[in-house]
Amino acid sequence: MSLKSKTKAEEANLWKLEISISAEEFEAAQKKAFNKVKGRLSYPGFRKGKLPRNMAEKFYGEGFLYEDALDICYPEIAQAALDESEIDYVGTGKVDIKTIGKEGVEIELEVYSKPVAEISDYKGLEAEVTEFEVTDAEVQAKIDELVERNSRLINIEDRSAQMDDIANIDFEGYVDGKAFEGGKGDNFDLTLGSGQFIPGFEEQIVGHNIGDEFDVNVTFPEDYGSKDIAGKEAVFKCKLNGLKFKELPEVDDEFAQDAADFDTVDELKASLKDEITEGKKEQQKNQARGILL
Repeated sequence: MSLKSKTKAEEANLWKLEISISAEEFEAAQKKAFNKVKGRLSYPGFRKGKLPRNMAEKFYGEGFLYEDALDICYPEIAQAALDESEIDYVGTGKVDIKTIGKEGVEIELEVYSKPVAEISDYKGLEAEVTEFEVTDAEVQAKIDELVERNSRLINIEDRSAQMDDIANIDFEGYVDGKAFEGGKGDNFDLTLGSGQFIPGFEEQIVGHNIGDEFDVNVTFPEDYGSKDIAGKEAVFKCKLNGLKFKELPEVDDEFAQDAADFDTVDELKASLKDEITEGKKEQQKNQARGILL
């Protein structure tokens, strides 16, 4: 790990740290991540838990360990960068992953330093802060985040496209027989049903098989951002290159053990509730500081 730079932002008491994780450090974290999940991996020809990493990366995708590896190495690396920065900090903010891959990771981390202020006659001051509670929905949202982070992309080879699949497509759009700017893409991953493309596009991919070349006929909305094609009929020449679906783990005690090192789901939920509680207490403190300073 190396702290590449620290920069004072325009906002008071906000710094930005540029942190670099070397390829060697990230590879070591990926090895730990693979050892943690390999017991749940299976593939035709291999017993469960015996799938080699190179085969797993071929099946699940080269980057399927990246998020787990970052979860493993980031806390220690971030703390080392904070120590090296010598910033008298009170908390951290946004974590922006600039690049991640075999070459390592580049991260920008926001850091809030302690404000410098002269305070006199402060005894007896009071601040009315917002009361809070931690709801089951908030805990479930954290569980859902863990489930998403531990999901796996599975290649589909034996059926046609369905809604919720991730379709890899090439496409080029034509209006009045002419290709238009911004209407072309290659090897684009599109989750069918996400609404990422204009209405009617994603539904017309459903039912096609890998290798199919086909037309998608749509009409751009009247309020579309580009006036040149707003309200017009378009034809997209498409090719379906591949299909995947997202496999979500079942939330059970095994999931709690693999995803967060807890023995049971109840222990995991209790820990997440404590985490949310501490975060809200810190918000209360910051709210009080804002009122009193």
